[in-house]
Amino acid sequence: MRLTIVGCGSIGSKLAAAADEMAEVKRIYLTDIIPGKAADLASKLRKAIVVDNVEEELYHCDLVIESATQEAARSILPKVVARGVDIMIMSVGALVDDDFLRSVREKAAACEARIYIPSGAICGTDGLRSSSVGELDNVELITTVGPRSLTDVPYVIDKGIDVGKVAERTVIFSGTAGEAVRLFPKNINVAATVSLLGIGFEKTRVTLVLDPETRSNSYELRLNGEFGSMVCHTYNVPSPDNPKTSYLAAMSAISALKRIVRNEWIGI
Repeated sequence: MRLTIVGCGSIGSKLAAAADEMAEVKRIYLTDIIPGKAADLASKLRKAIVVDNVEEELYHCDLVIESATQEAARSILPKVVARGVDIMIMSVGALVDDDFLRSVREKAAACEARIYIPSGAICGTDGLRSSSVGELDNVELITTVGPRSLTDVPYVIDKGIDVGKVAERTVIFSGTAGEAVRLFPKNINVAATVSLLGIGFEKTRVTLVLDPETRSNSYELRLNGEFGSMVCHTYNVPSPDNPKTSYLAAMSAISALKRIVRNEWIGI
C-alpha cells in the first residue's frame, strides 16, 4: 500500500512513523503547507518522500490521510474521492456543511472511494453507532479542557476571557455541535464524529468547560433512546507536542490505519 499524508504536525508525524514500520506500507508521500516540515519528517523515515501537493501522486496512491486542518480537508476531499482514492479524515469538522457532505458522499459512491473517520479522542462511538440504528432521543457531549487547550482561540479572545486567569470550572460554550466545530476547529472534532454517527450536527448538544485544575482533556458522551441509555467518559492525556490534541486521537488514527492496511474489522 502507498499512502499520502497531508499535514506533518503532531498526528501526521505519529502516523507517518507508525506507517514506516508497517510491512504492508511500501511508500509514504508527505506534504505540508509549511515549507521544510515534510522534508524534516521524511528525513527521519525510511519509506517517505516529499511531494508538493496531494494530487501529485494520486495515481500511485491507495490511501490519503488528512491530518492538517478543516480547510485542508475541505480542499482535498473532493479531489481525492473523484479519483477513486480512499481517504481518512482527522479534521472531521470539515463535514459540518450538509451540502458539502452530500456532494462528497455522492462523488465517493460514484467513484468507488471510501471515506474513513477514526473514533479519535473519544470512546463510546461503537455504542452510538449501534444505537443509531433505532430511535435516539438525545446525544450530548461535555468536553473539559485545561487553559493551554484554549490559548489563542478566537472565540475565547472575542469573549474577553483570559484563560490564564480563570480560577474555577467555567462553561466556555454551550450549543449545537454545528456551532462548536465551527468555533473550535482544533479542539472539538470529536463533536463532528459524534454528530455524523448519531442525530446530526444541529440536534447534538455540546458543552465546553474550562477547568484550570484539570490535567487531561475529558470527553463525556451521554445518549439515550430506544436502546436504553449510555454514559461514556474518556480522560485523555494531551499530546506532549500539541496540548490542543489528545494523545488518544493519534493512537486512534494509527489503529484505524492498521485495520485498513490489514483489512481487519473487529468490533465494527
